[in-house]
This record gives sequence, C-alpha cells and structure tokens, in this order.
Amino acid sequence: MKEIDLKLAGKLDRLTNKTFKFDERIKDGWFSAVYFLKTKKIAEEKIPNNYVTMQFFQKEEAVLCGTDEVIALLHTFADKPETLEIKSLKDGDKITPYETVLTISGAYQQFGYLEGIIDGILARRTSVATNVYNVVKAAQISGEHKPVIFMGDRDDHYTTQAGDGYAAYIGGSKAQATNAMNEWWGKEGMGTMPHALIQMFRGDVVAATKAYHETFPNDELAALVDYNNDVVTDSLKVAREFGDELKSVRLDTSRALVDKYFLRNYHLMGTFDPRGVNPELLFALRKALDEEGYQHVKIMVTGGFTYDRIKEFENQGVPVDMYGVGRSLLHLNIGFTGDLVIFNGAPEAKEGRRFRPNPRLENVEYYKVTE
Repeated sequence: MKEIDLKLAGKLDRLTNKTFKFDERIKDGWFSAVYFLKTKKIAEEKIPNNYVTMQFFQKEEAVLCGTDEVIALLHTFADKPETLEIKSLKDGDKITPYETVLTISGAYQQFGYLEGIIDGILARRTSVATNVYNVVKAAQISGEHKPVIFMGDRDDHYTTQAGDGYAAYIGGSKAQATNAMNEWWGKEGMGTMPHALIQMFRGDVVAATKAYHETFPNDELAALVDYNNDVVTDSLKVAREFGDELKSVRLDTSRALVDKYFLRNYHLMGTFDPRGVNPELLFALRKALDEEGYQHVKIMVTGGFTYDRIKEFENQGVPVDMYGVGRSLLHLNIGFTGDLVIFNGAPEAKEGRRFRPNPRLENVEYYKVTE
C-alpha cells in the first residue's frame, strides 16, 4: 500500500482550522457523550493537577485520514491548546492494526471531552480513504491507471460531502462529483449529464449531447448512453454526430434491465447474467466503436460498482476506462479507539491496553486559532 505524498498531491503538509467549519457548540460539549463531560468536571474538582496521555488506534490495514481535522479540533476547542503535547501520523499514511496514530498529553480536563468526536472523525475519514484506495488499486489490476470518480453525493447527508471528498482524494480518487467534495483541496466538481437532461429532449441522446456541448463548449464531451437501454446504438449515434469531439460515453444501466443489444442478439444469452452493466455488453460496445473508427472514445461505467465488482471486471480485461463509484465507498468499516495509557508519568490503562509508542509519530506544533 503506497503512502500518499501530500506535498506532491498539491496541498500543504497539514490543513489548518481555516479549512474546517466547526460547530461552535463543540466547546460546550454538545456533541460529546455526557459521561465525558461528567469526567471533565470531576477531574477539574477532584484531581486538577493530573497529566495524562491518550492514544488512538484501529484494527485494520488502512489509509489514515482525519488527523489534520483532529489537530485543528484540538487547537480550536481544547483548553490552553498551546500546552498540549500532540504527536501524530499524517493523512495518507499507511497504518497497521493496533498502530498508534495519535497521542495527546495534558490535563484530562483540557481535551478529554473531545475523545468521541476524535474517534468519529478518524473513523469516517479513514474508512472512506481506505475504501477509495482499495477501489483505485482494483481498477489498476490491468496495469493501466484508470480514474475512479467519487460520486457519493446521493448516498449520504449533504453535510458530509467536504470531508468525504477530501478523504476520497487522500485515497486516490482523481475527481469528485460536487464542488463541496473538492472544497478542502481547492478543486471543482466534475460531471457531465444526468438522465434528466436526456428526458427533457424526449430521449434524444444526440440532441441532449448537442445542447450540452453548445452550453459547455470547453468541457470534454461525454455522453450518457443508457437512457433508452440501447447503449451500443446510442453510443454510435453520438459518435457519428460528434466524431473526434466525443471523448467518452457513460453507461449506468439498471441491474434490473437487459440491454436491447442482447434482445437483438438473443443467441448470446444463456451463459452469463445479461442484466445491468455487464462485461459482455462492454465488450460489444468497445467492438462496435472500434469497428467504426472511434477507438478514441473512452468508456465510463457507473451504478452499483464495488471493490469486488471492479476487481472482477479488471481480471476479465473488460474494456472500461473510468469507474464512477458512490455508495460502496461510504461504508464505515473502520473504528478508532482512544485510551488513556499514562497517568502522571506512570503506565496506567485498562486491562488489555497499554501504551504503544510509535517512532513514526511527529510532534505537532501549535498554531494560533484564527478568527
């Protein structure tokens, strides 16, 4: 698993609190489990001079993401954050099971109530980054670097888009569907046409593509070709109309439908599942485009693609140039745990846990919170 060089990726070493739009109610404990708030109060009143170290880890092979956000959280909402000692790995680092990714040292009442929020940030961001990394890796089985487009806007609440888009970027996705998904790393959303555009032209894919091209002449021309459930026919129609100007076609056929190509060529049926975007349909489409001289037209597929499905396509050599993936990238399958492991300079942790020093951790300098 290759670590991502954030400088080469075009961003600063760490994002700061200028990037994150934190809810000010965090300071009041609104998003913290109540037992953390009660412990904070007890520590303040009964053991005010405590000094603890809290460490964070998870249990998978993963691509870490969320550390910049966590550090900004601490620098914004911890009490006297300049006195905390924070050590952390970086977003994009490969991590192993039980490896310590972050330690925070200071008085419990300074930062302890943020534990659950920190776990949640790391869990979501690392899950998305790791999911994307694995899908991108699957899409390269053939040896080609095929782009994976992050299309998770319709699969979760809109407020998650900025963080998920950044995590997808850390995982290796080359483009995201919305501007919000690109907000933290300074790009714009990428997209062509939905089925709604073709519907407004009464199913005429050529007319819809022409309208798009006239309105956005500087975009690379891409046509959505499954509206009429006849992707070979409609792909050839737009290719014949636009020639070299057409850069790609996108298939998003429902898994409940069998493309009309197979109804015309029913002798092909019986040896495979003909529903949705399937390998045989893509082989047929590539062949049809190539035979008419449209070898330059790339094929993008969307609709229910997962790591396993992409891996299967790549192992079969299916002629796909780009994958658009959404829902499967948002599964939260990595959880983080924060443990207190040192108390007033001595090892002290619950049974089964212990301080796990990590020489890869870097000291984090405090920066002044911006207004």
